[in-house]
Amino acid sequence: MVAGEASGDLLAAHLIAALKARRPDIEFAGIGGPKMMAEGFKSHFPMDRLSVRGYTEALRHYREIMGIRSRLVKEMLDDRPDLFIGVDSSDFNLGLERRLKEAGVKAFHFVSPSVWAWRRWRVRRIARSVDRILVMFPFEPPIYEKAGVPVTYVGHPLADMIPFEPPKDEARAQLRLPPRKLIVALLPGSRRSELEYMAAAFLLAAHRFRQEVHDVHFVVPMVTRETREMFERAIHQHERQDLPLTLLFGHSHDALAAADLALVASGTATLETALFKTPMVIAYRQSPI
Repeated sequence: MVAGEASGDLLAAHLIAALKARRPDIEFAGIGGPKMMAEGFKSHFPMDRLSVRGYTEALRHYREIMGIRSRLVKEMLDDRPDLFIGVDSSDFNLGLERRLKEAGVKAFHFVSPSVWAWRRWRVRRIARSVDRILVMFPFEPPIYEKAGVPVTYVGHPLADMIPFEPPKDEARAQLRLPPRKLIVALLPGSRRSELEYMAAAFLLAAHRFRQEVHDVHFVVPMVTRETREMFERAIHQHERQDLPLTLLFGHSHDALAAADLALVASGTATLETALFKTPMVIAYRQSPI
């Protein structure tokens, strides 16, 4: 399996747990994050090597990423796994899947790219690259069936994880947030590259918001220690130590359950926020190129 970012790590961890419940003897290896490793996954490369976004960053790390993919292909063709599952990260995984499929290794792809929104021609590329695609939304199978791609609708694990009635009071108590305050969650992204672009912007937005709404407290969940340290550096660099703010390591679901509002970087976190029924503003910044 290969997952290239935090959202894929989460989805893959649930898939691993479900497969192990049916077949305890399965072994999982490739590239993954902490949630996958907690399920017994063996990661051969750090997942954050693949966590790039936008054209400029992809170009800057192109040689390293292609080197990782070439080494993975060689290892897998030597080991001949029974199945390869690429989890999202289609720009990396589809090329890998195609080489494995052509060499006779069964290749699945989990999470459809947004072909229903843009670049629909990718369906043809997916058809050449995979033996089957696992999709999360009920409107996606007909797109692949029409193109002759074997497809299975599996649903979205977040729908099982997030309660239909989020426990707001319980979450606030668990996070020790101040009572009688408007709670605003800030989620500036899970990748280091996203924090480089968005930490300062989110802090400035919080500062501007507090100028107009005084009884506010911000809660900021960070996925990794590295991203937490980056956000702390941004606080000091922009002299925003005055912000009433609780910085968390993990606990993004508790933060969203506790929040009255959220400022969220575009991505899987927006779906999570919607499932928590928390009103949100979606924001994103990246290279001008």
